[in-house]
Amino acid sequence: METKKIAIPIENNLLCAHFGHAQHFIIFETEDDQIISENTLKPPPHEPGVLPQWLSNLGVTNLIAGGIGQRAISIFNSFGIEVIFGVPSKSPKELVTEYLDNKIQAGDNLCDH
Repeated sequence: METKKIAIPIENNLLCAHFGHAQHFIIFETEDDQIISENTLKPPPHEPGVLPQWLSNLGVTNLIAGGIGQRAISIFNSFGIEVIFGVPSKSPKELVTEYLDNKIQAGDNLCDH
């Protein structure tokens, strides 16, 4: 049985194009590629390194992002969190379903700072 916790930064109920500016995060818990729960959380104030630590403490295993800085990706990876970036803005549930079905459209990182 494989379980994952997938975090998605959201703004106006869609994937937030700029990771650090997200109003909320939705954490999807999955088991054997099925969503078993979702929880919307307000993140702590954005400062370098804070969000990776916070999401790691929540048990997050994967992060789906639009634009995210290279340094942030490295920090997430150091916590064992896989980052899928360059993803177009869609509803969080649609993105998680695409990810679980291996159909997610990752592309160029929209954030290069």
